[in-house]
Amino acid sequence: MTLRVKEVADLVGISVRTLHHYDEIGLLTPDETTESGYRLYSDENLETLQQILFFKELSFPLKKIIEIISSPSFDRQEALELHRKMLLEKRSRLDKMITTIDNTIQHTKGEIQMSNKAKFEGFDFSHNPYEKEARERWGDEAVDQSNAKINNMTKDQQKVMGDEMNAIYRKLADLRNGSPDSEEAQAAIKEWYEFLNNMGDYSLDAFKGLGQMYVDDERFTKNIDQFGEGLAKFMRDTMAVYADNNKK
Repeated sequence: MTLRVKEVADLVGISVRTLHHYDEIGLLTPDETTESGYRLYSDENLETLQQILFFKELSFPLKKIIEIISSPSFDRQEALELHRKMLLEKRSRLDKMITTIDNTIQHTKGEIQMSNKAKFEGFDFSHNPYEKEARERWGDEAVDQSNAKINNMTKDQQKVMGDEMNAIYRKLADLRNGSPDSEEAQAAIKEWYEFLNNMGDYSLDAFKGLGQMYVDDERFTKNIDQFGEGLAKFMRDTMAVYADNNKK
């Protein structure tokens, strides 16, 4: 059974424009398109859409969702189980905040007294306890391997590695106003790929995903852009070109 885009939009409660956008960016491409241009969505497409919306509910950016669900290692059942854990954690936090709101209303009416501590029950600005599990499962294993290797180095070894890393950053910073697919940029990013693989185990897909993280995670962006504004974005684009070119 297939559904047209308007039928899917009505079923799910999202706009036709959103579905068109998902198709345009390669997030959700319908299995069929008629000669007259109508998109036809299969049951499998709907399962993928459900997965996408679970990720969105948990505040994953669309670019990260594309990276996750297009990975050969993506396991839908495993993802659903982790989604459930994360949503239960979110529900628990929201339940506490609702209770705090109810108590605050009563406090405002003079019906009860609240301690200062009670006024902030449910507010939690720490990371979701399942964030690390999700991060490790969907693309950051190599980052953690690299960190572990660095921690086992002597101070002299770390200094040598740091100098080499900074030299590559500076080289890329000098090229950041040029084209990511230029010969010079690709040669420099190859050095970065080889440097990373001396510390961890980065596939081309993981390398490309890491580049996207440089932009999605403000901690990476801030550190990298110290070498030149816009370097994180340039590295992301250059790493993507390198990964795609070397898959061929």
